[in-house]
Amino acid sequence: MKLKVLIRGGGDLATGVACRLFKSGMNVLITELAKPLVIRRTVAFASAVYDGEIIIEGVKGILYKSLPEDFTDFIPVLIDPECKTLKEFNPHVMVDVTMRKYNMGTKIDMAPLVIALGPGFTAGVDVHRVIETQRGHFLGCIIYKGSAEADTGIPGEIGGESHKRIVRAPSDGIFISKKNIGENVSEGEVIGYVDNIEVYAILSGILRGIIKNGLYVKKNLKIGDIDPRAKKEYITTISDKARALGGSVLQAIMEKYNRNA
Repeated sequence: MKLKVLIRGGGDLATGVACRLFKSGMNVLITELAKPLVIRRTVAFASAVYDGEIIIEGVKGILYKSLPEDFTDFIPVLIDPECKTLKEFNPHVMVDVTMRKYNMGTKIDMAPLVIALGPGFTAGVDVHRVIETQRGHFLGCIIYKGSAEADTGIPGEIGGESHKRIVRAPSDGIFISKKNIGENVSEGEVIGYVDNIEVYAILSGILRGIIKNGLYVKKNLKIGDIDPRAKKEYITTISDKARALGGSVLQAIMEKYNRNA
């Protein structure tokens, strides 16, 4: 039996999950927003919404208006925030990787196995399994009853930096930047504008991610990510965290369908 998996969300963590499941032989479908505020666009299938298609570590994601008949060789990405495709696709597994820190409507009866990543969900109530997303000792743990750790608001540490590596919008408005993902930036450098307000880098490193030009953002929204390690190869490859979460989701699926748990 070829398992069918619907993933809500196409950001970098969801992409790590999608690639792991696709390479394990499953049929994977991703549903996304019409204008996803994705940061790490070079490693996110959500980018297909803007670019039509994207290849990440050999796996192709293609934007479709409706569910294609055969997608064994790629991952279709549909603009479907309300998951209206769910009934037609009839997946064995649904995985919520929207990473909003609250439940946007995912319910335990949406599929035989419903998995959610991060806080905002309770295993045994609105989903079957919750995966811990907080960096640290319990990252990737499968929760069978209860919830993940609450959001601390503290970004994970990368290269010894936490808060400084995150670029946030200084006000509400339209974001514009001439910088590209993968470029080196210096502390104090202007990397973009929200309307006419300058957005500065407060850390030197490589631009790991930045939202697409022309999107409306709210004040304090995360709009960029600077990596002080400044290694180009990290820009186009799935992160350690995303790989860990992908492995945990795969384990939860195999427990259900191999052990009939």
